[in-house]
Amino acid sequence: MGIDASQMNQVVKDNMEVLSKIRGQIGKVIIGQKYMVDRILTGILAGGHILIEGVPGLAKTTIVKVLSKSLDLKFQRIQFTPDLLPADLIGTQIFLQKDGAFSTKKGPIFTNILLADEINRAPAKVQSALLEAMQEKQVTIGETTYKLDEPFFVLATQNPIEQEGTYPLPEAQVDRFMMKLKVSYPSIKEEKDIVKRINEINKYIPQPVAGLADIRKLQEVSDKIYVDDKIYDYILNIVFATREPGGYGIDISEWIEYGASPRASIYLLQCAKANAFLEERGYVIPMDVKTVCPDVMRHRIIVSYEAEAEDVTSDDVIKKILERVTVP
Repeated sequence: MGIDASQMNQVVKDNMEVLSKIRGQIGKVIIGQKYMVDRILTGILAGGHILIEGVPGLAKTTIVKVLSKSLDLKFQRIQFTPDLLPADLIGTQIFLQKDGAFSTKKGPIFTNILLADEINRAPAKVQSALLEAMQEKQVTIGETTYKLDEPFFVLATQNPIEQEGTYPLPEAQVDRFMMKLKVSYPSIKEEKDIVKRINEINKYIPQPVAGLADIRKLQEVSDKIYVDDKIYDYILNIVFATREPGGYGIDISEWIEYGASPRASIYLLQCAKANAFLEERGYVIPMDVKTVCPDVMRHRIIVSYEAEAEDVTSDDVIKKILERVTVP
C-alpha cells in the first residue's frame, strides 16, 4: 500500500536535516545563486545529469566541488579541450611488456560526481563517449564492460558567449541531460558580500555532512513523494502541447520544429517530486511542475527558423504553454 500525502509530509520532515546540512556547507562558499543551488540539489535527489550554461566567473565549477566534498563522494574534473580523446575520459588498455599482457587503466569517468568543464569544447567522439556512459551507466574498455560507480552524476558546463572552437551538443545527445540551467549574474548585494568575504570563502574547507547511504535515502524519499492523478495529467498536457499546440488552443505551431521527447514527461515528474521535497512537502503541487519546467524542457524543444527570425526562444515557447495549459 502506498503512503498518502500526510504520511509523506512527516517522512520529508524527518529527512530535512541532512538537506539542511548540505545547504549549510554550500552556503559557506557560495553566496546567492539560489536558483543554481536548488536545481543542482534537485538533480541529485532525482538522480539526473545537469548541463549548466553561464558566462565565466559565476561559481559553476566551485559549487560542484563544494557539493562533492559536502556529500563525501568521489569527484573528478575534466577540462574538455579540442585535443581530448575518448581514452582520456573512459580509460584505456596498456601493454605491459614485462608480463606480455594488457592492463586496464580506468579513466576519470569512474567516479560519483564528474564535472565536465566546457563540454562543448571537446570533439564529437569524446562527447559521445561521455553521453553514452551517462545513459548506459557503463563503459567498454577493450573487450570488457565496466559498470560505473553508483550514484553517478555528470554536471557539465558550457560557455554561451564563445562559439569559435566549440562543438555544440547535438539535440539527441543534450536530451540525455535531465536539466539545462541558465545561470545569470548575482545581484549587486550578493556580489558585494562576495567581494567583502572572498578571503574567508577561499580559506573555508567544506566538511562532509552526508555519505553514500544518506544520498540513497534522500533519493528514495524523493521518489516516494505523493503525486495526484491530476498532476500526471498536467505534466502530460504540458509535454503534448509542445507537439500539438493547436489542440490546446495555443497558436505557436510555426515556432516549433520538434516538440519535447518522452524523456521530458519522465524528468518533469521526477524533478517536480524533488522540488516538493526541497520545499518540505510530501506531495507535488502544480507550482512544483511550473518551477522546474523551463529547466527540464528548454533543451528538448527545437524551435523553427521562423521562431529564430523573430528572436523567439524555447523559453518563450514554454512560457506560452504554461500560460495556456489548464492548471488542476
